[in-house]
Amino acid sequence: MKPGRSIAQWIRKIFHFLSHRSVAVAVSLVVQILVLVAVLYFFLDYFVYFYAICLLSSILVVIGLVNGKSNPAYKIIWIMLIMAMPIFGGIFYLLFGGNTLRKSTRKKMSRMQGLMQLALPQTDALEQLREESLDAFNQSNYLLRYAVAPPWENTSVEYLPLGECKWERMLVELEKAEHFIFLEYFIIEEGKMWDSILEILVRKVKQGVDVRLIYDDVGCLFTLPEGYYRKMESLGIQCRAFNPFIPVLSARLNNRDHRKICVIDGYIGFTGGINLADEYINAYPKHGHWKDVAVMLQGDAVRNLTVMFLSVWDIICGIDEDWSQFYPQKYLPQPVATDGYVQPYSDNPIDGEAVGETVYLNLITKAERYVYISTPYLIIDNEMIVALCNAAKAGVDVRILLPHIADKWYVHALSRAYYETLLEYGVKIYEYTPGFVHAKMFVVDDIYGTVGTVNLDYRSLYLHFECGTWMYRCRCIGQMKQDYLETLTRSEEVTLQHCRQIPWYLRLVRSLLRLVAPLM
Repeated sequence: MKPGRSIAQWIRKIFHFLSHRSVAVAVSLVVQILVLVAVLYFFLDYFVYFYAICLLSSILVVIGLVNGKSNPAYKIIWIMLIMAMPIFGGIFYLLFGGNTLRKSTRKKMSRMQGLMQLALPQTDALEQLREESLDAFNQSNYLLRYAVAPPWENTSVEYLPLGECKWERMLVELEKAEHFIFLEYFIIEEGKMWDSILEILVRKVKQGVDVRLIYDDVGCLFTLPEGYYRKMESLGIQCRAFNPFIPVLSARLNNRDHRKICVIDGYIGFTGGINLADEYINAYPKHGHWKDVAVMLQGDAVRNLTVMFLSVWDIICGIDEDWSQFYPQKYLPQPVATDGYVQPYSDNPIDGEAVGETVYLNLITKAERYVYISTPYLIIDNEMIVALCNAAKAGVDVRILLPHIADKWYVHALSRAYYETLLEYGVKIYEYTPGFVHAKMFVVDDIYGTVGTVNLDYRSLYLHFECGTWMYRCRCIGQMKQDYLETLTRSEEVTLQHCRQIPWYLRLVRSLLRLVAPLM
């Protein structure tokens, strides 16, 4: 390569880096911090009054925290920070600590909850569940009452054990679309996977199909150019960015749309942990082999996914449309044979109800023989630790599958900080040695299962918009179990002896990380 051409390439790379919106965001945040420091320096001349106001603010914040509904571990770490920094602690919490979507958005979401209740009434399946199993009925009834998510029959479930499987299946179903396509994803990145999907979407728009896309703006901060929705609109795709990122110090950054939903013509639906980016289909080895899972639903239960999407879409767009035109029965070619009970559900940080965590806790506490869990992160509170340990102590075979290769070293180190406590009480832990596990999956006693987007970490359980599919006596549960056990053969079991041989300085780092776990 000629020297001149090499220099030109370096100049282009530098220009591309400097022009990326993440650089502008970083510069903006640094400027805001400097301005904040300058303001505080100015107030040094009025230190007594300034200190009194800040101290009073911190006291009021602590009182609010103690009496609030947030997780106790989340309260404790913030109270510790406020006590350690009484002048700035309260201000920092107000800036970064809460669930602070705009009041107008919260009001719209409350209204949408009511519309969801009308759109998703109680089904006959719930009463049939009561007759078959009171335990299953109780779990399902909880989701109906607190997630506005009824159970359904007349639905088939296809388990997709890898991102490649979901991608291939999704392309086939997208090609069949005749009426509408709804997509809602945390991460989209231009490349092999997204380009192939986009090509179909553009063709479908030209055929008169109603195509809508929601992506999370922070999730796509480093994967899509700013204002990507404008490009989609120019192609005829209706597109919105969820909670658009504004480079302002604010707790609004906490609430992200972490869901992965695809609905086609109202009766085909996909969900699971797989985003629309090439690492999810192993098109390139970002963190070794990427293990992820999804499910494809066909039939009545897709109505739940449709309403989840439309509730967010209508809030973002400020519209109020007739959802009934998108229900499965409108375009379903023929009834689908019943395959157990299927209950897609959503979770959000607005209502103060930790639906995702409660689903997991119910599955653990109701288990009689085994609980098999896949999760990329293990950053859990005391309630989850107690539930896992109590199940293991009672003789339930509790296994947790985690990645061996980290995507974020500090999160991986923090996950490992919980190993010893769990292992001491009989929980078995495995790390997937070929690479990274991104699947969020529970399999219990051959009869229960859930696949979705909910990680075992504080952000996913308490701060993000999430979704999942709870299943009872579906045929795919056997496939989920088999895939899990086969994956364990390519994994390394972590032993208590290994944990106790960890050097003291590494144990110290993990202990410090565990202290701030609720903030990660």
